[in-house]
Amino acid sequence: MSQSGNSVRDREEEPLFDAVLYPHRSLSPTGFLILMLAIAACSTAIGIVFWIAGAWPVVGFLGLDVLLIYIAFRLSYRDARRYETLHLTRERLSVERFVRGRRVLQKNLQPYWLNVLVEEERSGANRLILRSHGQTLEIGAFLSPPEKTDLADNLRSALAALRPA
Repeated sequence: MSQSGNSVRDREEEPLFDAVLYPHRSLSPTGFLILMLAIAACSTAIGIVFWIAGAWPVVGFLGLDVLLIYIAFRLSYRDARRYETLHLTRERLSVERFVRGRRVLQKNLQPYWLNVLVEEERSGANRLILRSHGQTLEIGAFLSPPEKTDLADNLRSALAALRPA
């Protein structure tokens, strides 16, 4: 008897859709190092020209530029360490949001009544919204509009396969 109970529970917890959403990272750590070395080399060469011309204070501003570019990239990389997971079973859609390795949101939505909406805004951007039983949750805010549309289509397909005809 307990064996059939386990099989029903296993079937209910069987993943029907799994996704991990990451922000786009266009520059690898090696690429970042190469870029920073190129910027530093250009600033050094330009700084030497200004130094020879007698405008030595410009060198300090060029160094400040390199430092500010480095800080901006580091902040961008820190922000890019966020991600979201979607896990759909017959019983629920579990959404977890992580920032810098720490879970900051966990939400479970009932999949039978779940609506997946892509709300387009005048600016050309759009929002991917999940609605179920009065709960609303935006997911994938860092995704591009085509990625949001693709994710919405895939999630709708998984939900359609879950629901009876």
